[in-house]
Amino acid sequence: MNTKVLAVLDGEVYSFKNNNNFGDYGPTIILKHQINKEVFYSLYGHLSSNSIKNIKIGDVVLEGSTIGFLGNAEVNGDYAPHLHFQIIRNMEQNFGDYPGVSSEENVAFYKKNCPDPNLLLKIKI
Repeated sequence: MNTKVLAVLDGEVYSFKNNNNFGDYGPTIILKHQINKEVFYSLYGHLSSNSIKNIKIGDVVLEGSTIGFLGNAEVNGDYAPHLHFQIIRNMEQNFGDYPGVSSEENVAFYKKNCPDPNLLLKIKI
């Protein structure tokens, strides 16, 4: 709880929302990025309520800057503090939220639309 969450790349705030249902993301920020002509998004879920208090759509975010803090179970869907990070190619009209799980019949679509986040995070296991 209260651990800094950093922007993975330069971008801008595309949307944000408090997805405050049980088992949901809680406060969530989605950034829009563009590299050359490729536009894509990064989702940061399970944040603290204060993380979405003073932001606006279109706010510029620099790589490595603090965009929020991890929330506690009371605000982030009853999960232990952690970050849900997801890359999204096409937001499909979603705003402040995007599916983080899929039915078996839609797995192929979501694998294509949500590339492996380690492409950006580069975590070594």
